[in-house]
Amino acid sequence: MMAQSDLDLKETALKEDLKFYFMNPCDKYRARHQIPWKLALQILKIVMVTSQLVFFGLSNQLVVSFKEENTVAFKHLFLKGYSGVDEDDYSCSIYTQQDAYDSIFYVIDQYRQLKNISLGTLGYEHDGSGLKICKQQYRKGGMLPSNDKPNIDVSTETDCITLKPQELAGKNTEVKLNSSFFNLEFYRLIQVKISFKLKGVALQTIHARELPDCYAFQNTITFNNRAHSGKIKVYFNSDTDIQECKDWHILGSVLQKNSLYILVFDGFVILNCLASLILCSRSVVLALRLRQRFVNFFLEKYNRCVSYTDRMEFINGWYVLVIISDVMTIIGSILKMEIKAKNLTSYDVCSILLGTSTLFVWVGVIRYLGYFQTYNVLILTMQASLPKVLRFCCCAGMIYLGYTFCGWIVLGPYHEKFEDLNTVAECLFSLVNGDDMFATFAQIQQKSMLVWIFSRLYLYSFIILFIYMILSLFIALITDAYDTIKKYQQSGFLATDLHEFLKDCGNVSYRKEQTSMPSICCCRRRQSDDNLILIN
Repeated sequence: MMAQSDLDLKETALKEDLKFYFMNPCDKYRARHQIPWKLALQILKIVMVTSQLVFFGLSNQLVVSFKEENTVAFKHLFLKGYSGVDEDDYSCSIYTQQDAYDSIFYVIDQYRQLKNISLGTLGYEHDGSGLKICKQQYRKGGMLPSNDKPNIDVSTETDCITLKPQELAGKNTEVKLNSSFFNLEFYRLIQVKISFKLKGVALQTIHARELPDCYAFQNTITFNNRAHSGKIKVYFNSDTDIQECKDWHILGSVLQKNSLYILVFDGFVILNCLASLILCSRSVVLALRLRQRFVNFFLEKYNRCVSYTDRMEFINGWYVLVIISDVMTIIGSILKMEIKAKNLTSYDVCSILLGTSTLFVWVGVIRYLGYFQTYNVLILTMQASLPKVLRFCCCAGMIYLGYTFCGWIVLGPYHEKFEDLNTVAECLFSLVNGDDMFATFAQIQQKSMLVWIFSRLYLYSFIILFIYMILSLFIALITDAYDTIKKYQQSGFLATDLHEFLKDCGNVSYRKEQTSMPSICCCRRRQSDDNLILIN
């Protein structure tokens, strides 16, 4: 009798704890007057993290605009005849030998007089580097296209020459420029690559009350003659590296005060996320302990194990999402503080961390909307349809890849949207969404009637298959899951062992008296919803 009484007391306590665990924050407050600290922290964190992201985005926008404007300026400075519009994936083209020589010497001359013609805060790199010119070409040979007897050594050789800024200003410049290095044999020339490094300072950040950044621009101009088609493509590439300004002196206390305020705000964001991380981690640990109590009790009383579905009820995926978001926000905030203090320049890493964490914070709001029955239908529908949708996407992906490879190999030489695999995949995905259909049909070159007919069959079959069949089936899967959830809400969900165990715990009372609720806990549940377990 004593053992049975202890078991009954243990069962009552376990049911009380389980019912309390599956309550929403408002019901927990009504039951035990437990203040929903996690809910308050999440609301505060949404405001703080979003504000932090906006501040960082505005600062990062200045960095991006400075890089883009300098790249455009470099093209106008160093590319002879640049029109301001790139040709496809390269900047401009050359068609005569004289134009090739003029373009190469134009880069050298512009580099020599950079300080006299540039409008920006640009200067030479002082590490001994200068203008490096390298030409890659085939080994000696002869070309006789008239009698179709090419004689060429396919092995390549590379010769380089470096022109330093101080040398370009001297009298020995003409000697180097007239050397045999610049006698180009275009029939065996593969490419000429000119690379140089410049430094600059972004002063526009001062207007935003931020300390300026120092930049290092590694510029590369490539004259590509690999095709030997009579057209040399000129590519311009600029790799920008943000560096710490050394020994800078900025007069005015406004900049330093503004930086200090932002650093303090970032510190509060870190403290908020750290408190949220601790509370959510504590909740996960307590949930695992509660699950272990339930498993042990079920094994002791009913002599059988708890199912995998009931075990997963105790794993709150929202808490895991919040924990990941908090960790990413803390790391991103630390990097942001270092960037603000000009000790680091990892804008890309910081952007990924802060952007992803803010995404997770806003997605986590869905958890609290799920306490309302109308919004809970959407969440349950997404959860129920996800496995079927993933399996369906795997099957549809096989067909999609088949069309991708087929379009690339057949239509690639005749259509610019099918030139490479990545472009083909993007083009087909646009067609699935009904975007740019007419242009895709119209831009096919009618050089081969066989390919033109094949392109029509290819495009029509893809559109009919994916838009009218696969996409409709995709929507039907989600609609079926929605109808199933609605039917379960009306007739009741399939009862598991955990549901049956909690059915008769509605009479469990708490010793705290009911009191008036604060305005934040206004989402009262109906009595008919007491037997529904919210799926985590």
